Amino acid sequence: MDEIEKYISNFPLETQAILAKIRTIIKEIAPDAFESIGYGIPAYKLNGKPLVYFAGYKNHIGFYASPTGHTHFSSELAGYKQGKGSVQFPLDKAIPYDLIRRIVEFRADENKRKSGK
Repeated sequence: MDEIEKYISNFPLETQAILAKIRTIIKEIAPDAFESIGYGIPAYKLNGKPLVYFAGYKNHIGFYASPTGHTHFSSELAGYKQGKGSVQFPLDKAIPYDLIRRIVEFRADENKRKSGK
């Protein structure tokens, strides 16, 4: 069991399924991303730069796509509780996987442009 699987396994089964699906989305979009635990949560870097992070909590999923990922999708994220570079997706509502996918795609493209790769 790798460190991300170990992290996910600490949550109730329903939350584990959500976290695993988010992980899968990230790995599909950015298969070359370096996966680790950063700040105690799953962290992804692409081309040496932060891509996204995610985390499980009792009542929500935290998703962190740096300020640019959140700024670019601000209208679609407006209905969710947010901080600078973070958004909370409540567990009692449908998780917006398509939006997460588009945010990860945006961040991956942004990282590739910044690194020239």
